[in-house]
Amino acid sequence: MLEVRVRVSRKNTIYIPKAISEAVGISEGDYVVLRVDGNRIIIERVEDPFEYALKVKKFAEVTFEEFEGESEGMQNEYWGRDSDTS
Repeated sequence: MLEVRVRVSRKNTIYIPKAISEAVGISEGDYVVLRVDGNRIIIERVEDPFEYALKVKKFAEVTFEEFEGESEGMQNEYWGRDSDTS
C-alpha cells in the first residue's frame, strides 16, 4: 500500500503527490469524488465516459442510424415534442 503524508494549506487545499496520482491514474483536468466515511476522506477518480467506452469490450453493435434515431427520440421526449413534429 502506498502512503504519503501531506499538509493541509491555509485554504484547506491538499495537493496530491505525483506518486499517488500516478498510482491511481489521476492527471490534470480529471474529476474526483470526495466522500466522508467516519473520520476518513476517500478520494476516487471519476472515469471519463468516453475514455471508458473506448477501453471496455463491446457487447453489441449499433449502426449510426440506430444511434441517431434513439438520440432523436430521447431529445423529443426530453423537450416534450412529438416525434412527428420535429
